[in-house]
Amino acid sequence: MPKLSQLSATQSDASKAKLVTTCCVTHSLPMADPQHFIVATAGHVDHGKSALVKALTGTDPDRLPEEKARGITIDLGFAHLELPASTAGTPSFLVGIVDVPGHEDFVKNMVAGVGSIDLALFVVAADDGWMPQTEEHLQILTYLGVHRAVVALTKADLIEDERRVAAAIHEKLRNTPFSDAPIVPMSVVTGRGLDDLKGALTRVLAGTPLPRDIGKPRLPVDRVFTLRGIGTVVTGTLIGGTLRRGQSVVIQPSVKVARIRNIQSHNRDVERGVPGTRTALNLSDVAALDEVRRGDVITLAEFGGPSDVLDVALEVSSRAHRPLKDGSQVHVHHGSANVRAKVVLSPRKELAPGEQALAQLRLEANAFVFAGDRFVLRDSAGQNTLAGGVLLDPDPGRKVHRSEARLNFLRHRAESPSQVTSFVASQIARDQAVRRSQLLLNSNFSSPDISDSVSRLAANGKLVLAGDFAIEAAGWKLLCRRAADAIDANHHTHPEQSGLSLSDLRTNLEASLPFADLFELLVSELCRSEFAKVGNTIRRMTHRRALPPPLLPAAAKLRATLAAKPFDPPSLKQLAPDSASQKALRFLIDTGEAVEINAEVVMAAESLKRMTDLIRQFIRDNGRATVSQLRQEVGCSRRIIVPLLERLDRDGVTMRNGDTRTLRAEKASSQT
Repeated sequence: MPKLSQLSATQSDASKAKLVTTCCVTHSLPMADPQHFIVATAGHVDHGKSALVKALTGTDPDRLPEEKARGITIDLGFAHLELPASTAGTPSFLVGIVDVPGHEDFVKNMVAGVGSIDLALFVVAADDGWMPQTEEHLQILTYLGVHRAVVALTKADLIEDERRVAAAIHEKLRNTPFSDAPIVPMSVVTGRGLDDLKGALTRVLAGTPLPRDIGKPRLPVDRVFTLRGIGTVVTGTLIGGTLRRGQSVVIQPSVKVARIRNIQSHNRDVERGVPGTRTALNLSDVAALDEVRRGDVITLAEFGGPSDVLDVALEVSSRAHRPLKDGSQVHVHHGSANVRAKVVLSPRKELAPGEQALAQLRLEANAFVFAGDRFVLRDSAGQNTLAGGVLLDPDPGRKVHRSEARLNFLRHRAESPSQVTSFVASQIARDQAVRRSQLLLNSNFSSPDISDSVSRLAANGKLVLAGDFAIEAAGWKLLCRRAADAIDANHHTHPEQSGLSLSDLRTNLEASLPFADLFELLVSELCRSEFAKVGNTIRRMTHRRALPPPLLPAAAKLRATLAAKPFDPPSLKQLAPDSASQKALRFLIDTGEAVEINAEVVMAAESLKRMTDLIRQFIRDNGRATVSQLRQEVGCSRRIIVPLLERLDRDGVTMRNGDTRTLRAEKASSQT
């Protein structure tokens, strides 16, 4: 079947369109669900990588006319291999094969093809043995975290002593992740060993973890072309999650929005692409090459934007030939992207072979990366592989932070770059609090893994969970202590107040709050134990309001004045002419000892009760009553009786009907 993901960019639009239109043919799948993996070739130029891929799959991965003319692979080639189940009850494998260039001039293309593979297929010619590009490819694969390999010992028909060559290869692989890789002698010319190689691939893949679906799909683009009547097509190896037909996606780092019109994987039209597959996307609303190119990433909008500064852990292989120096201009190879950058090793000046260190990469162009991603550094001339590493923080800012807290954060992550708990704990320790829905969103960890890690840390007392926030326990305890101290200080300084206003408490804690939204959660936390919220204030439950000694004389004078003329108190200005008396009066009102009738009249609460009882009794005995009648009965001035009756109306004691008042309860009774 024609493969959208393998169509040559050099073919005519007409021929490509013809091929694409055939992709709607229905293909029957194996009864058991196959497992998907990506295998990439590796090895020196002219060792037979492309010929081997063609012998295995029937597909010639060399598609460019220049490749045909020169007889070497220049750019990435792709093929598809189906490996049947080895025994009943075991899965079959659908393998996407990436054929990479072996020539030293095209290593940058090689790196673009091996950023997301599950297994390396080393190709070593028996008559040449281990060569410089084989060694460089091994270092690149090691930097990228590839752990499984099979070695195809090609051109075995040209030598007599296969064991000696195989032993030499074993020695080269010693102390590498590939030390146990099976070595399969074979010959594409005679056909010898092809079945053995397929068997070795099947056995190694059977023990290889499946590509994870962490719910964060990314397709690093390695090819782009346009088909007349079809539109823009991009291909790549899908990692991290599923993409579906009709889904809206974002092209990073340009943040251009597009829609997936169609998906192909392993020669078939599919409704969704899954991790570990070579995937072709037909994108709408995108102009090929102008708006998408190799190195871009097709992903979803919720995973944030690109970065231009990366905090990383670097490693120079012990097999490397030169150190990595501070300030070096390098190429950063990540996924299918290749971005120029400057290495900042501060405070170190160089990193020798076999050494590791924290560093910062300052990119000349934006890149879309996740925490936990691996990458390779090559020199500015593109001639030598210098180092590799893992991304610790995708957005640290351009300043090199040398604080001990910052270094501890990076060291913690560098010690366990594949452990989600390490990343969760270090980020919350650094930020003090994070929104759980946003925690490590741009990382190689799934939401369930992150959530489980948060729950374990909370169960161990390392975190506090409040609303959508995960908060560092010691920092939260300190914040609660600061809030309690501020409330207690207010009680001590202003014992006459009911509590500290919430606005003042917010201002007091503003600089210490990682998120403004945490304030309400903090207040709720305080109110679960020793504090109470009263209106717009908060107080300690044991707090009892009391006048401070300087205000006691003013309060005594107020009480005496109100008692002297209980039904005809002086105006507010006369009653409280100065600051001390005003503060004391406010205390009496807030504590209920005095009552504010209106803006001009304040009386003792006991006096208000007595006047209310007299008014009730008079109306009960006489029926309706006028203002004048009630004023005479109570024995007060019109200045007092009018606002008093208006207050009683509002309080539901009396009800005005024209010029008279009735008791509200009596009127209700008469209507019944």
